[in-house]
Order: sequence, then C-alpha cells, then structure tokens
Amino acid sequence: MRSLLPWNQYQELTRWHRDIDDLFRHFFAGGPEGSDQLPGSGSMPAMEVFEREGQYVIRADIPGIDPKEVEVSVLNDALTIKGERKKSHEVKEKESYYSEAAYGRFERRLALPKGIDPEKITARFENGVLEISVPLPQSVSGKKVSIEIGSDQPKQIKAA
Repeated sequence: MRSLLPWNQYQELTRWHRDIDDLFRHFFAGGPEGSDQLPGSGSMPAMEVFEREGQYVIRADIPGIDPKEVEVSVLNDALTIKGERKKSHEVKEKESYYSEAAYGRFERRLALPKGIDPEKITARFENGVLEISVPLPQSVSGKKVSIEIGSDQPKQIKAA
C-alpha cells in the first residue's frame, strides 16, 4: 500500500546521501560507526585495566593473533601494545560468504603510573588474552572518595 503523503524529492536525496556516507565510513574505517578503529587499521583489541594485589593489570583480547607477532614496550611512563592480525588467504569458488573479522595492524597505548620499574613488568598470553602485570610503586596508593547526594553546593573532597 502506498503512503498518502506527497513524495518529497529532497527527503529521498538526504536518505541517499546518508547511505553513501555510511558506505564510505564502513569501507574506509573497516568497522561500524563509533567503533574504536582508525582508518587503515585492523580491529583494535578490547582492553581492561584494573588493580590487583599491588599490580596494575592490563588485559587485551587478541584472539587469533600469534603472540610472536605482538610487541609490548614501555617508554616514558607509557605502555604500547602493537600487533597485526593477518588475513588467511582462503578462496571459495562459486560461493559467497560474509565476514565481519577485521585484519590489519593495531596499536594501543596507555599511561602508566609514575615511578614504575619497567624491568619488573611481566606479560603472558593465554587463550587469546594478553595479560600484562605492572608492579605498582609504594608511593602509589588509592583513596576512597565519599559521594554526597542532594547538595546544591560543591564541597571539598576528603580522603578517607
């Protein structure tokens, strides 16, 4: 059934323009809009960072990547993880298939606490997860911050 609204050629052009923009965004970025990918890069590994028993722990999900193809380095209180997801050259004749896997180089960098000893950093790879442990210096200690609710005036934060 057709709509009873009059046809708006400008609305059609706007929709067409948006579709073309989406096509180029997917083609050049290699992923959906808003993803953590840079043009020309492979899939950026998902990461989590937390503190455990005096260690600053960084986990990066890098399934399907040979750990020998991953480089972990520390320079000026920054940790860098570099690698490359290499595409297998599988060809299927008379069939088509769809793949959402991204291939290419990636690089993630994050700041480390001041005063860490790079010589004590360890890394291990298991089941597609790279785990890096950084011993925290004694001078780094967390503090608990209390949250006040319902106050219109900002107040000084007191260490617990």
